[in-house]
This record gives sequence, structure tokens and C-alpha cells, in this order.
Amino acid sequence: MSSAQAERAEAARLPEGDVVRILLEQHAEIRDLFAEVKNAQGEQRKQRFDELRALLAVHETAEEIVVRPTAKQTVGEGEADARNHEEEEANHVLAELEKMDVSDLDFAAKLDSFERSVIEHAEHEEQEEFPALRRGCGEDQLRGMGTRLQAVESMAPTHPHPSAAGSPAAQALTGPFAAMVDRVKDALSSR
Repeated sequence: MSSAQAERAEAARLPEGDVVRILLEQHAEIRDLFAEVKNAQGEQRKQRFDELRALLAVHETAEEIVVRPTAKQTVGEGEADARNHEEEEANHVLAELEKMDVSDLDFAAKLDSFERSVIEHAEHEEQEEFPALRRGCGEDQLRGMGTRLQAVESMAPTHPHPSAAGSPAAQALTGPFAAMVDRVKDALSSR
């Protein structure tokens, strides 16, 4: 069974709307999109990368705003801060990748390295952060976090913004404006 299949199987065992279920499903989708980007060519590769970039941007923003404050209480401040730091670093690399030509060999090499760091980050969350959330929170709280996570994602930036990454406070302050700009940019570039 692939890692994406395992994440989907684990997610399916959790209640609908549970924050951990939502995040596991997104981790599986992220793995799938990395594979699709690597296997695609030309405009299709650019489209798959844009999907990956947008998913990572909203996913990381929502984790920082919704998950990390609770994770600080359940898994500890050091662990939560480490995940935020990893997301900050990922945001910088994602911004670099976004500026590159997807057909460039340097893009492929940087994408491979980036994929390894994103997967390692997801595995830390799945092995350390998520079990602590499930132990430290009741079902209603986990579903409430799931609802908030999806609400934040619907308003989160779809492009990397390294100056706000890693800081839930900066994400909350700059996110809505950045998201508005990003979504206009996305709409104009799809024409």
C-alpha cells in the first residue's frame, strides 16, 4: 500500500469533519500531486504544479492558524514551533519554485528536494502532532477545528508569502488581503 493509500485508509477510520481526517486526506492529495507534477510535461505540468502550490499554501496557512495553537497544548510548544518553522522554510522554497520554469532541470531537482522535506514534515505531523491532538481533544473539538480549518482554507492565500509563513499571528493579519490578491491573480492567469 502506498503512503497516500495508507493516509486515506487512516482518514477513513476517523469521523467525517474531524480535523485530523481532513489533514490526512490533504496529505494524500499532496503526495498524489507531487507525482502528477513529476510525470507531466509542458502546460499540464504547470497546471499540476499550480494545484500543488495552491493546496500547500492554504493547507499550511490553516494548520498554522487552527492546528498549532492547540498542538502547543497537546504535543508541546517545541514540537508545534518546529512544525511552524518547517512550514516557513517550505514557503520560501515554494516561492522559489513558483518563479521557475517547470520544464527547467533545476526545477525538477528543486522539486525532488522539496518533496522530500514536505513528506518528512507530514510524517512528523502524522506521527507526533496528530496523535497528540486526538488524545488531547474530544470529538466535538476535533470537528470544530475541522470546520475552522476549512473556513480558513477558503480564505487563505493560494501563493506562498514567506514574510508571514511560520507565524500564526502574521498569517491572520496579512492572510485575508494576500488571499484576495492571490485569487485575483489566479483568475487573471487562468484566462
